[in-house]
Amino acid sequence: MDSLSYKTISANAATVTKEWVVIDATNEVLGRLASQIAKILRGKNKPSYTPHVDCGDYVIVVNAEKVKLTGDKMTEKVYVRHTGYPGGQRFATAQDYLKKKPEFVIEEAVRGMLPKTRLGEAIIKNLKVYAGAEHPHAAQSPKAIKLNEIK
Repeated sequence: MDSLSYKTISANAATVTKEWVVIDATNEVLGRLASQIAKILRGKNKPSYTPHVDCGDYVIVVNAEKVKLTGDKMTEKVYVRHTGYPGGQRFATAQDYLKKKPEFVIEEAVRGMLPKTRLGEAIIKNLKVYAGAEHPHAAQSPKAIKLNEIK
């Protein structure tokens, strides 16, 4: 019997193989899209998943401006930020951000689903979001996937 067949394999930065993946956000629901993206970024869809290692793939999201929100979230969901000055709290709805900066909505939804640690900060850098259908990562030859094919 092969002695390595029953040993637990723990991935590290040297043994991880990262791929590039393209996801089209057209007519996708924001939360469902973000949870699938977070799963791919984290590497939970791979058999070699290790919780303390960045073993996920690079994810390119195109057509971010065409993402959907269900119910009244388009007008009721509020993003809060602070300028740093007294009385500097600012509010904006999802509708405002989808007009002005549609990448922000997807990035924030995915960021909220990742760990709030140094690892989470490293993983979010593997996400590239673009408002239109074009992206500058053709040299990496990313493969397009459908969200319903992900398990």
